[in-house]
Amino acid sequence: MDSTLLRFPELGWSFDVPRVAFNIFGKPIYWYGIIIAAAFLICVLWAMKDSTKYDLVPDTIIDLMLFAAPAAIICARIYYVIFSWSEYSDNLIDILNLRKGGLAVYGGIIGAIVAAYFVARYKRIPTMKLFDFAIPYVALGQAIGRWGNFFNQEAFGTNTTLPWGMTSPTINAYLTNKAASIQETVGITVNPELPVHPTFLYESLWNIAVFAFLMWMRKRKKFSGEIFCLYFITYSIGRAFIEGLRTDSLMFGNLRISQFLSIILVIVFVILVVVLRNKAKNAVDQEEVEVGQSAYAKVLKYMEEEQEVETNEHSSQKMQESDSTQEIPQEPAERGNQQESSENPQEEDNNKLSDSQ
Repeated sequence: MDSTLLRFPELGWSFDVPRVAFNIFGKPIYWYGIIIAAAFLICVLWAMKDSTKYDLVPDTIIDLMLFAAPAAIICARIYYVIFSWSEYSDNLIDILNLRKGGLAVYGGIIGAIVAAYFVARYKRIPTMKLFDFAIPYVALGQAIGRWGNFFNQEAFGTNTTLPWGMTSPTINAYLTNKAASIQETVGITVNPELPVHPTFLYESLWNIAVFAFLMWMRKRKKFSGEIFCLYFITYSIGRAFIEGLRTDSLMFGNLRISQFLSIILVIVFVILVVVLRNKAKNAVDQEEVEVGQSAYAKVLKYMEEEQEVETNEHSSQKMQESDSTQEIPQEPAERGNQQESSENPQEEDNNKLSDSQ
């Protein structure tokens, strides 16, 4: 089978990495394709499990996958071919050969978003509601999918002395062939014999962190579209830094396309977060004003007035009880006088008789 010896010199690790998983009727099935398919499947199953918690149904997730998956692959391929045209201009049929890789993440994201938009419209689901729900699984899919680059021995970076620097005959051959071009386009000198950054691993780990953050934020979102925006901000920040380490970036002249696009996306979506947050706040303020002028508000006001009257009456009653308590000590004296009178009834009668005489 087609394999290469991957080494991590500082760690003392080395092992064969096969590109081909198995053959069917003589046709090789590559690990790259298997991992991409596994990424889609895992994300769909996870999303289906979570869908009912967000007022969605599993059938919607299946429909989304049926449209988003092919759209993402097609757009990812188109994006890659556009910025790598020199590789395909003399052999156009290779454009259809996906088994060897050649998919651009940003192209795939664009395709998936367009497909999701039309699914939301068809299903009569608020677009941002579906986007906020689904976008974390995009980060998860990217984290898994990057391991396809590992088996293809691509998406690696410049030379490094870090312990996890890696090298292989495939990497050596690529850098030997492209060293002059890399120096000319991005101004980086690379030594094919030395270990390089495993940038596929960096991005995979970053995407796992983004996925965990978005899943946490999804339960706490404050306005529609927040999770969608946060994905582009967080992913693009990481991608901008990681892309700067790569030696196989898609280029437009001397410009790293993905790095440039990442910076633009961070700026755009930070602005969009501010706009959407202010819009949501203004909507809440307006709702409070409308409630304050409604019949419902009048009922609330009447209830508050009734409560105030009851409170005043209760206070008045307590004051009267307090006054009554203060008069109680005079009663024993009065009762004593009454008792004294009742004890001498004969004396009172004699006095009355004397007076009459």
